[in-house]
Formats: sequence, structure tokens, C-alpha cells
Amino acid sequence: MYLLAALSSIIYGVGGTPFLKGLVSEARSRSPGMMTLIAIAITAAYAYSVATVFGLQGTDFFWELVTLIDIMLFGHWIEMKSVMGAGQALEQLAKLMPSDAHKVLADGSTQDVPLGELQKGDKVLVKPGEKVPADGMIVQGQTSLNESMLTGESKPVAKGVGAGVIGGSINGEGSIAVEVTRMGADSFLSQVIDLVRQAQDSKSRTQDLANTAAKWLTIIALVGGGITFAAWMVFGDLGLAFALERTVTVMVVACPHALGLAVPLVVAVSTAIAAQNGLLIRDRTAFEGARRTDAIIFDKTGTLTKGEFGVTDTLSFSPGTADDDLLNYAAAVEAHSEHPIAQGVVKSAKERWDVTDFRAIPGKGAEGVVRGAKVQVVSPGYLREREIAMSDPRFVTLSGQGKTVVFVLIDGQLRGALALADIIRPESKLAISRLKEMGIRCIMLTGDNRKVAEWVAKEIGLDEVIAEVLPHQKAEKIKEVQSRGLIVAMTGDGVNDAPALAQADVGIAVGAGTDVAIETADIILVKSNPLDVSAIIGLARATYRKMIQNLLWATGYNAVAIPLAAGVLYPRFGIALDPALAAVLMSLSTVICAVNARMLKLRK
Repeated sequence: MYLLAALSSIIYGVGGTPFLKGLVSEARSRSPGMMTLIAIAITAAYAYSVATVFGLQGTDFFWELVTLIDIMLFGHWIEMKSVMGAGQALEQLAKLMPSDAHKVLADGSTQDVPLGELQKGDKVLVKPGEKVPADGMIVQGQTSLNESMLTGESKPVAKGVGAGVIGGSINGEGSIAVEVTRMGADSFLSQVIDLVRQAQDSKSRTQDLANTAAKWLTIIALVGGGITFAAWMVFGDLGLAFALERTVTVMVVACPHALGLAVPLVVAVSTAIAAQNGLLIRDRTAFEGARRTDAIIFDKTGTLTKGEFGVTDTLSFSPGTADDDLLNYAAAVEAHSEHPIAQGVVKSAKERWDVTDFRAIPGKGAEGVVRGAKVQVVSPGYLREREIAMSDPRFVTLSGQGKTVVFVLIDGQLRGALALADIIRPESKLAISRLKEMGIRCIMLTGDNRKVAEWVAKEIGLDEVIAEVLPHQKAEKIKEVQSRGLIVAMTGDGVNDAPALAQADVGIAVGAGTDVAIETADIILVKSNPLDVSAIIGLARATYRKMIQNLLWATGYNAVAIPLAAGVLYPRFGIALDPALAAVLMSLSTVICAVNARMLKLRK
């Protein structure tokens, strides 16, 4: 027995040290929790067992004590592995950067240097398959870059001279020379890591609820343990050892560790998922509030549309002229013009045909010879001036949509027309559809004319349009929507829409690119993809569901476990939880919360 007591003392002194230190720490901070409960339980079990060795009447439970400590330590280790796995976002982001760079020297040769030695203005060579060592601009070569770990863009992005590159992205098939523009804390990756750290460290309202519940659960465990001990001593006849064992079991099984980790684990996982997909959370509270969004207001230009002219409709008035040919004829003539409408025609053409004898028609259009035919691309005013009849009803419809219509004449004959407008992003319609499935009202707020705005709204299925609004009036319009009792999210470019973003309940800066320091936005979306708006709101809702699931599990299992630990079924059925089994259940509940958090997914 003395040997057994000595070995158990070593286990208690060494294995129990983390819990005893935790007891002291929690006592100093006046916030009793898991460590307090475990320390009291193992100390009571150890003191009683040692007392039986030195004369106290009763049965020791050194076996239960040692098993309890071993299982608690093992469970703690498994739990910490789960926690570390859930919170490795910063490590994974930091690993994106290479350790050194090929610096281009004055004589054109290269020298491998550590990243810390690079300075703004230095030139570096990035070979195929290598990681870009710093934010910069391509000054030589062209390639495609994989930026998926930074922006969530799954496809490699083609880049040429003058294009910006992000440090940490992976070079594709070509060698490029990059001039360094940002290093260290100013780099895109460093700013992302800083935002992730801030978001993970910030407390949420749900976390405050969990902390309050954990404190009450600790009090319930301590009081419940005391009541259990008193009840078995007064009403039971199984002795001090059994009463103490029930007390220890109650305090172990009721440990609020899972409750304390239920929310932080989900916070860590959701923030990491968001960052890896180019969705950067600046304000954790606003992000969690996004789940309650009733209405989302979109800026039009650059968010729902590309912000550039393009051909939306091709009208052929002659059966012998194909739509593609009509567009190619027009593009050949417009290729020599710098006008935005002309450039929109050129970008929309599938082929490049040559033109000769090009001549501008001041205020009316342009003309030239294409494939032996005289081609003119002119405005409606030119037709009226030349008294050329045009009775196609489609022209009236397109003009009514606010589109710009130009006409194509070939050898003096009116062959067709092209309608141009700000091109709608292909993802916009799907994004609006998903948001409406979530029960969110979709509104567009734009300074553009009402006809154009209503055409865009009809094309993508918006619920409401607020058009012809001056920039300084946007915040007032947000207030008007909020006055309806709606929780409003606003999406804009983060610069022109700054007051509106600040006024909204949730401000979402869209298309921020590598500029993540947008002070007025709560959430920053790196890409100009409307689908990311539905993705971030979907992630906010999924995050909240995971938090609630974890909280329900972390508290709910106690409703069954505590009575079993107290031995309410023992008198009639002989069923009572062993302290070691209670430790297993407590550790398992924490691991379940960790696994559930890591199952969080982002719908793209």
C-alpha cells in the first residue's frame, strides 16, 4: 500500500501539475473553470486515498485517480491537436512565402538573397514553378500566376508587363522579372495575416454567451458535487469512498472545457476559410451580424457590371449578313478609334479584320474599307441626317433600355445595328439568385440613368432599383432602406462608396484587389465577383449554425451525464459512471466540438 501510495503521489505531482497550476491561475483571475474542477477532484481523490493508507477507514481509489489523470492528460493532448489543426491558418499563410529570392544585379546577373534583404525598387527573377518573393510589378516577360491560396481564384491568371503580382503566388510557365513595390508589413500577405489574427483574437457576442454559460456550469458542477457528496453521506449507506467517488465524477464530467472552446474553434476555422478564399474579415461582430441581413444593396458599376462597354445585342437587317460578320466589319473600322464605345465594339469581336482608308466622321462615327467594301459605323443622328429609313422595332426596345445603339452601313446599305452597354458580370445573375434563395432582398443603388439601371435589374433579377443617385446621397438612401426595419448590407468599391459602407449595418468592399486597408468596410472581398457576396453571407450563417451546434452539444450532454455521475440510477439499477469514464466523456465532448468546427465549409 505504501508503494502504491508513493507511485500515485508521483502521478499526482507530475501529471496533476497542469491542473493544479490552472487552479491557481483561475483563482487569481476569479474565473473558476475546468482546471478548478479537475484540480479539486483529483486532490480530493488523492487526499482521501492517502488517508486510507495511514489509518482512515475506507477503500482507496488510487487506480481511479491515476486513470483519471492519465485520461485527462491524453484527452487534453488530443484536444490541443484538434485546436491547433483548427487554427493553423496563420502558419499556412506564412508558409506561402519563399525563403529567398533571385535578385537581379546592376550587371544583369542574379544573386540569391534572403527575403529580408530585398528593398523597394529591387528587381527579382521568378522562374517557372517558383513562388513570387514580394508584391511587385512585372517589368519583363509574361506568364500565368496561381493566386488561389491568396485570392481564392481557382484558375491561373495571365500576367504581362505592367501587371501587378502578389508575393506568395506561384509562377506558371514563363520566367518574369518583377520590380518590388511592397515589402514586409506593407505586403498583401502580411496585411491578410494581420487581419486573420485580429479576427481570430476578437471576441464575439456568441463567445460572451459561451463564457457566461461556462461560468454557470462551473458553479453548477461545484454545487452539484457538494450536494452529491452530502446526499450520499446522509441518505446512502455505501460509505465515504463511494460518496467521494460520485462527487469527483460529477465535477469531472461537468467540466466546461468543451463549452469554452465551442465558439473560438469555429471562429478560427471560419476566419481561415474566408482568408484562403479572398474574403477578409475586419470586424468579427459585423461578420456574425451578416447572417441576419434582410437586404443587400449593390453598387452597379464594377460590382454587378464590369465597368466597361461591350456589345450586348447584334441586329442584322439583311438575311445575307451574319451577326458575327456584322460585328467584325464594325470592329475593323472602330479599331482606329479611342472612343470607349469604339473600344467596346473591338473587344466584343471574335476576329480582327484589316481596314484601309480609315476616316472619322466628326460627331457621327467612322468609316473605312474592309475586305473591299466601304463600311460605315454611325450614330442614329447620321441616319436622320441622311434620311436613311430605319423601322426595326428592336431599335426602340434597345433605346428604351438606355443602351447605346450604332448602325453599320456596307456600301451605303443599312445592314444592321449594334447595341452597347456596361457589360453585366456573368456571375451576377447566379449571385442574386442565391441571395434571394436565402430570403435576402436585392437592391441596386447607382448614379446611372434609370433606363440602364432597370435593364440591368431585369437581366439579373433584382428586387428594387434606386437610380440617378449622386455619390454624397448614397448614405442617405441606405438610411431610408434601414428605416423600413431592414438590416442592410452594402457592397461597393470601398472608395467612392465609403460613406454608404460606413452607414450600412455590414459594409462589404468588393474588388479591393491587393489593397486590404479599407477602413470603412467590415468585410473586404479581394475579387470583383458578386458570388463572393453570397459566399460571405452563407459563411456567416454556417458559422453561426456551427457555434450553436457546439454550444448545444457542450451543454446538452451534461443534462444526461451529471445525473448519471451523481448516481441517481445506482440505487435501483446499479448504474453509475466511473471517474475515468467521466473523463473520457468530457474529453470526447471537446474533440467532437473541434471536429464539428473543422467540418465548416464555404459554398462558392
